[in-house]
Amino acid sequence: MPYPSLREFIDDLERLGELKRVAVPVDPHLEITEIADRTVKSEGPGLVFENVAGSTMPVAINLLGSQRRMQLALGVEDYTAITDRISEIIQPDVPVGVMAKLKKVPQLLQVAGFVPRLVRAAPCQEVIKTDAASLNDLPVLQCWPEDGGKYITLGLIVARHPETGVRNVGIYRMQVFDDRHAGMHIHPFHDGAAILRAYARRNEPMPVAVAIGTDPVLTYAASSPLPAAIDEFLFAGFLRSKAVELVKCRTVDLEVPATAEIVLEGRVYPDRLKLEGPFGDHTGFYSEAQEFPVFELSAITTRRDPIYQTIVVGCPPMEDTYMGWATERIFVPLVKTLLPEIVDYHMPGFGVFHNWLVVSIKKEYPHQARKVICALWGLGQMMLSKFIVVVDGDVNVHNQDEVMFHVAANVEPRRDTFMVDGPLDILDHASVVCGVGAKMGIDATRKFAQEGHPREWPKKIEMSEEVKERVDRHWPEYGFGG
Repeated sequence: MPYPSLREFIDDLERLGELKRVAVPVDPHLEITEIADRTVKSEGPGLVFENVAGSTMPVAINLLGSQRRMQLALGVEDYTAITDRISEIIQPDVPVGVMAKLKKVPQLLQVAGFVPRLVRAAPCQEVIKTDAASLNDLPVLQCWPEDGGKYITLGLIVARHPETGVRNVGIYRMQVFDDRHAGMHIHPFHDGAAILRAYARRNEPMPVAVAIGTDPVLTYAASSPLPAAIDEFLFAGFLRSKAVELVKCRTVDLEVPATAEIVLEGRVYPDRLKLEGPFGDHTGFYSEAQEFPVFELSAITTRRDPIYQTIVVGCPPMEDTYMGWATERIFVPLVKTLLPEIVDYHMPGFGVFHNWLVVSIKKEYPHQARKVICALWGLGQMMLSKFIVVVDGDVNVHNQDEVMFHVAANVEPRRDTFMVDGPLDILDHASVVCGVGAKMGIDATRKFAQEGHPREWPKKIEMSEEVKERVDRHWPEYGFGG
């Protein structure tokens, strides 16, 4: 069953030995980050700091920082439980076709009964502050020494397109400038940025609500790279097999999760820009300071005893690494539906998800690897992949040594690599121009003669199955133990 709120998830993690409560005083300025960083890198538990300097609110962090906790959050023992359900929804019916079926996904989810349900009263509005609302009441962390300031890092940013009415929920960092204002770090390719541009064309501020401390499925859904037409709350209902309950905000025309711990209400002004950053980012480097639009607070609503949930990003692995790996597994059916020759794909932690993508394919014709690479550069957020490596279908994309063995052995650099210019993640500091640069495709598959390899491609050394089975049977007799 889905967890109805963050606190039920925390209680269950504690019951399962997956959570540690820290009662000694801690400082939200750098100290919590250092503790959390050591914990996640040692595969430690989720953390709740109960005595945070300058605040009465406890701070929860690293709750999703392991594969087990990520799977507990989604209510599965294996991600295939979710991928199988997604496959059933998007499986194309002949003669409907793949693209037509994908366009119907939002309607299919609605018919299945996952439409968010509006309630009149909610725990997230037990305490309401408008004129007295202050961002400084929250135990917001300064994560790294050279950060530009304190950052809200795990707020679910809710906005609605002024013309289409389509809602978007994303996770964008917010630098706290003062008690009523914060920077809204929305990348230009995010759906939230498209909504902001629509408000800018109308010369209007964008109403925004920021939900902090939501149930874990909602938090994950907001981080997932969904097509713009799919409401993240609707997707969360699908993942939970139960509709999400929402409540109307008090000062903006938006709806927020009823069981959230904290909700910030306000508006983002497209024409009010302020320098935001630097920020120690998931790339392992500080992202440069740039101008971003300003959020102005109009209200804070909370539970009576709210828990402030946050996340720290930096050199992987971090908590967001496990969220990203869940996305990688969950969206396999969608990618394979669009590109059926794909066997599997993997975004290793060292590539921080947008720098390195490995794909295995069932290769049947010349230059099929190049076709797949180009298709992936046109597919959602995979467009930001700086390096895409394609290997044959029998290569385990999750085994880094095996992948690099085939890259080193199968690639003739002049023939098997190619570069294109296009959009890059704005956090990529290597590009000469922010957000734009070169990307490389690497074809590490076996080559056909038509691909410029007239020689016979060698067979990979493999022992016969009969001998392997015989050795397995007699292994203890050789004196190597069981």
